Order: sequence, then C-alpha cells, then structure tokens
Amino acid sequence: MRLFIGIPMAEAVVNELASVRTQLERPGDGLRWFAPASWHVTLQFLGETSADQCQDLAKGLHTIVSPLVPVKLEALGFFDHAGVFFAKVVLSPELVALQRKVVDATSRCGFVPETRPYRPHLTLARNRGRSTGIHRLKAALLPEPRFTAFAAREFLLYESFLGSAGSRYEVRERFTFAA
Repeated sequence: MRLFIGIPMAEAVVNELASVRTQLERPGDGLRWFAPASWHVTLQFLGETSADQCQDLAKGLHTIVSPLVPVKLEALGFFDHAGVFFAKVVLSPELVALQRKVVDATSRCGFVPETRPYRPHLTLARNRGRSTGIHRLKAALLPEPRFTAFAAREFLLYESFLGSAGSRYEVRERFTFAA
C-alpha cells in the first residue's frame, strides 16, 4: 500500500479553495485539477508500505502528543519546474514541531525522511503531460484571496490509489491532538 501522513483541511478552507478553482478552471486548460476531497497538508510521504510496517507505523504515530496546530494558507503560487499550482501554508512553529514528531516516529519504523526542507502546500492543479496550462494560469490569477485560519485537531494516515484520473485517497487511521 502507498501511504502518506497529512492534515485534512477545514470545511471553510475547502469551500474557499473550491471557489478559487471555479473562478480559474476552464475546459481544455491543459491542467489536472485536484478534487477538494484530496486537499491536505502533507506531513510526510511514506511510499510503498507493507501491512506489518503499517501496524508499527500506526502504533508509533499514536504516541505523538501535540497541541492543536494552527493552519493558515497564505498565498497561491507555482512550482514552474514541476508544472504545479498550489496554495502555500504558513510554516508555524506548531506545524514544524508536529512534522518533526511525525518524521521521528516514522524513522523508528524504518522510513527514511526526505532531505529537502519542509515546504507545506496544497496542490490544486498540475500540468497534464507536456501542457503549458500553468503558464496560462499565471496570467489569469486573481488578486490574492484570503483564507480562513483554523486549528487542526487531528492528522491522518492516508492510503493513495493511483489511477488514470489522478490519485484517490482513503483514510487508514486518525490521530487526534490533545485539546
């Protein structure tokens, strides 16, 4: 199974992002838009995982203690080299601390942490194949929208299923923060 760990978005933020998508998405724009149900802040991508590893992983993640984590989207942006349109997430001290705790817990289960700096974001769309849709989208961007801040009360272990229409995610387990 292909796994990752992330924070789900609050309903208000999903609605705000869906409004942005509605304003920007055009038929034949050369972009694959991600479904609102898939929007999350990734804490760690794990990749292919055995059933035994998954059980150990869940036990390790249940040991994490964290206060509620403030989540705030601050800007829309682009990873030009990857052809990705995203919403940037504010890197709060609480989010950084949670991400480190997740990486520590997964490392004890044999997962190797990424060496790149942690840059939380929500992927909204990406180029289809060799499309240049992202470049056209840059020209159509509206003034910066404002997004509702929220306090995350949980993080999730997701399983990712790859398909021709994009990935589909299912929640494998929930991990609640102390109130």
